[in-house]
Amino acid sequence: MKYTGFGLCLISLILSVLIGLTLARGRPSHSQSADRPLLIGFSMDTLKEARWQKDRDYFVARAQALGAQVKVNAANSDDSVQLRDIQSFISDQVDVLVIVPHDGKAMSKAVQLAHAAGIPVIAYDRLITDCDLDLYTTFDNVRVGEVQAQYLVDKMGGSGRILRIYGAPTDNNAKLYKLGQDHVLNPLIEKGLITVVHEDWAENWEPQKAKQIVNAAITNHGHAFDGIL
Repeated sequence: MKYTGFGLCLISLILSVLIGLTLARGRPSHSQSADRPLLIGFSMDTLKEARWQKDRDYFVARAQALGAQVKVNAANSDDSVQLRDIQSFISDQVDVLVIVPHDGKAMSKAVQLAHAAGIPVIAYDRLITDCDLDLYTTFDNVRVGEVQAQYLVDKMGGSGRILRIYGAPTDNNAKLYKLGQDHVLNPLIEKGLITVVHEDWAENWEPQKAKQIVNAAITNHGHAFDGIL
């Protein structure tokens, strides 16, 4: 995965809007003090996967290069831990919170607490729902789902039987990936060209959960499918 585009734009965007967001909320930015640079609280769902470790490293390195400091906590996919981490960042008087939520709906409370303290919140990659976010930055997740499905359909020659494994039900991105996949698959399913023999959601995006779904499909249907999405 390349981070030069997305990661660089994200960090630059955070730093460029930070002062404007804090001033708009009537709270002087700590960045304006001579005693310390901008302080970012980066709350991450997990660091179990290499992808998130790389995101953290790039984020911190780029922020430091631009003169900011970053405090990072990972919640290991535990909503209560993530909320406590964010409350700790608020106590530390960070200038801005950047959150990769485990459960986008559960973290709406964190946004409310941060805003009560005059701290702006940016959702990184995953949407935090039921709240008034200051900024949300992500990929075009519907388009990602469309590309995934079209690639598989092309590899199968336009027809076949498939197993579908969706992402974490707590992650809005997973729902958007599925929506994009449906755009491609549903017309083919209606024509009888594609058959979904088994489908399920992989809690917390865990590889072991995905393996269990595949094993269940094999148990129930043998190897009577041509591809896995």
